[in-house]
Amino acid sequence: MNTRIFSHAFSRITACLAVCLLPLHVGLAADAAPGALTGTLEKARASGTMVISYRLANVPFSYLDDSFLPTGYAKELCDRVVDTIRQEFAMPELKTVYLPVKADDRISALQKGVIDLECGSTSDTPEWRKLVDFSLPYFIAHIRLLVPKEAHIRDLNDLAHQTLVVTKGTTAEKLMREKLKRANPDIKLMEGKTHSDSFLIVEGGRAAAYATDDILLAGLIANLRHPDAYKIVGPPLSSESYAIMMRKGDAPLKAVVNRTLTRLMLSGEATKLHNRWFMTPIPPSGIIINLPMSAELHQIFTHPEEKH
Repeated sequence: MNTRIFSHAFSRITACLAVCLLPLHVGLAADAAPGALTGTLEKARASGTMVISYRLANVPFSYLDDSFLPTGYAKELCDRVVDTIRQEFAMPELKTVYLPVKADDRISALQKGVIDLECGSTSDTPEWRKLVDFSLPYFIAHIRLLVPKEAHIRDLNDLAHQTLVVTKGTTAEKLMREKLKRANPDIKLMEGKTHSDSFLIVEGGRAAAYATDDILLAGLIANLRHPDAYKIVGPPLSSESYAIMMRKGDAPLKAVVNRTLTRLMLSGEATKLHNRWFMTPIPPSGIIINLPMSAELHQIFTHPEEKH
């Protein structure tokens, strides 16, 4: 055999063995010294449970299906994290408990230990990183406007002397408050308790537009009986990176989460999950979001790495 070919083949085999044997090595080490676990992993071993939060209507990331069970793209990613914990730390009986949260109580629920992983549609922002930790991003969203199809509204400038609704506790609320105070003070701002509530405010005519992440708007529209009655307009008001949220300073858990996401991204499994939730019919009614993977997200899936 040609020496160069043999050397190349041997290097590939060695690299493969290193990757394939890593979970086994980590699992054996964890099993041998269970007392070495700290933070959420220690809590999981002691209680036998991991508590994952979900949102009631954040299609397709985290919501209830027709059996009133949590489902969605982000929920599935968190399920894979729990699978990794079971395997790597020898916790085969570890159970998953699902708990609903709202936009304005998700961080406090995490900080108080009510939940262990927040798996909805939370944006990784510098302000929130002071309070919690985030995983690698698994989605990139843009804040835009939802308006009735017949409305002559193209952007914020067309909302002068009208009302704009945002969902309380979201990054869109903070962004809109800053933008309106600085550049559009004659636009009245109104709050909805949830994304569904905010949409109903527009549907009922109490607001002319609803500002939030475009993917959440697309999910709301796709679930309507008459989806062609509304449209998403305007240039992106900001970009948001969605990530799994964890308690601040829990480095061992963050390493497990990022290790899981990296494996899913590099293996192509994350792309399959994305296509399943954004490009094919999803429960409960078989709607199709029809949102191909963006170039930004493709770059992340190809080269997953922390930016901060």
